[in-house]
Amino acid sequence: MANTKFGYVEHGFGQVEPNHLSAQRNGKIYAQLPMGVDMLENGQFAKYNYAANEVNFDGDSEWMLVFNAVKIYRDDETDADYAMIKATANKGPVIGVSTDAVPRLFKTDIGDIFTTNAVKEAEGIELGGVLKLDAEGCLSTAGTSDMAWQIVKVYTMPDGQRGVKIMRIA
Repeated sequence: MANTKFGYVEHGFGQVEPNHLSAQRNGKIYAQLPMGVDMLENGQFAKYNYAANEVNFDGDSEWMLVFNAVKIYRDDETDADYAMIKATANKGPVIGVSTDAVPRLFKTDIGDIFTTNAVKEAEGIELGGVLKLDAEGCLSTAGTSDMAWQIVKVYTMPDGQRGVKIMRIA
């Protein structure tokens, strides 16, 4: 079983189903800095920290949505089986360039909508509730970030796990 950070995930890791993400249209997708944390799940948030030359949870930059391309290699794997894990990333030179894990981050705007199961709590998720980010970029009812997401629908992910559709409100 996966070691997910999210209590709402029933099996595997966090997932994202993009419903209306402005980054897909305006090009504010960032994927050039190496990962500076041990693991990132889709649906988590991280900071594109140019000062530290890495993606992490520190610094003054804004929180951005982790939405990595899912890489599965066996017929029995699904989106739920993927997380970017630093220890298992390919390492070594490729024409003189490091192949460290490089996560893909989406800048979100007020009004953006996506569906996810990447919520810290396993229970207490209700329609109209507000989720904010904690210090590890996890959506949580107890989060303290300025960024806020309202739960606009409680239903399921494409693989049948429970999920929430959320809209950025701050």
